[in-house]
Amino acid sequence: MGTQENIVFLEGALLGSHDVWKASGHVDNFNDPMVDCLKCKHRYRTDEIDLEKSCPHCGNKDWTQPRQFNMMFQTQLGASSDNSSVAYLRPETAQAIFVNFKNVISTTRVKMPFGIAQIGKAFRNEITPKQFLFRMREFEQMEIEWFCKADDALAYFEAWCQARKEFYQSIGINTDKIRLRQHATDELAHYSTACVDVEYQFPFGWKELEGIAHRGNFDLTQHSKHSGKDLAIYDEETKQSYIPTVVECSVGVDRLFLTLLFDAYYEDVVDNETRIVLRLSPTIAPIKAAFLPLTKKQIEPMHKIYSSFKKQGLSVQFDESGSIGKRYRRQDEIGTPVCFTYDFDSETDNCVTVRNRDTTTQERISIDSLDAYLQNLLSK
Repeated sequence: MGTQENIVFLEGALLGSHDVWKASGHVDNFNDPMVDCLKCKHRYRTDEIDLEKSCPHCGNKDWTQPRQFNMMFQTQLGASSDNSSVAYLRPETAQAIFVNFKNVISTTRVKMPFGIAQIGKAFRNEITPKQFLFRMREFEQMEIEWFCKADDALAYFEAWCQARKEFYQSIGINTDKIRLRQHATDELAHYSTACVDVEYQFPFGWKELEGIAHRGNFDLTQHSKHSGKDLAIYDEETKQSYIPTVVECSVGVDRLFLTLLFDAYYEDVVDNETRIVLRLSPTIAPIKAAFLPLTKKQIEPMHKIYSSFKKQGLSVQFDESGSIGKRYRRQDEIGTPVCFTYDFDSETDNCVTVRNRDTTTQERISIDSLDAYLQNLLSK
């Protein structure tokens, strides 16, 4: 069942009125339970601490009663400050997709089933931001809402679970550290029929990287009810109108970046020295290749080769500073998959030395075959 086609893109507003977030359920339900230590005043989420034990900060065992904390950032729109001007920074990008649903259909003429995708900032007033990029109050989010008929939703939900797992594999993440965890009934969000968390085994445990949710038709139904606008679509085959069901994939970009760093970071020993290497997949490595003249005498011919690849739009580097060993280490640390070295023999044999980041093995290849060699590497 195809999920990769018929997807359009949207950039929605960062601010949403109170009515939008009331309709979505966030005003009433977007809460985390929290407690405070009565001695040191440290605040904790109750789902991340054992209240039967002492405070990790001061050792006291005297807590406030658990209470709900709404994580949305509230602000005011316009010059007046009353209930009618209340607005919120979006805690997710999805609601902009739902409130613009009919606009997207009318302007793009997409047909069911189809998806609307968005990437952008989201804001959550987290009780305890922590673990570097893992939990922040301001973060980047990627979401796709896949609209389909109710009878097809479960099949699409399963298809998206598989497609997302394949995505992580395609960018080089170790699949042994990826798992799909089904939500128990008491874990489901107020809108979900089913939900799976894509989890990664971080150094601090298995944590959520992405959520894949069967949202039913809750969102469009709610926005239709609260706005008075009909968000149903007409089916030419059945001659009936219906509100589409939604399958959602939601990924934190910052968490994904952090995952890639954890997954790719290695230390090994090369030539009796500890080497730091970032074993990023060539498909996502920020620098695809480095071009290194062995000495200053080879700068000009190597720079010509480098420039030809730069003109193709490839992200490549030219490095002439320091010993060849130090230059190799610099490229290892930023995850460059291969280094090409132009040496004294290159003028006569029309070859360069290719050095592999992960294995440190070297081989001679023809300068004329560099383009094919690099394209083959990046297509894996």
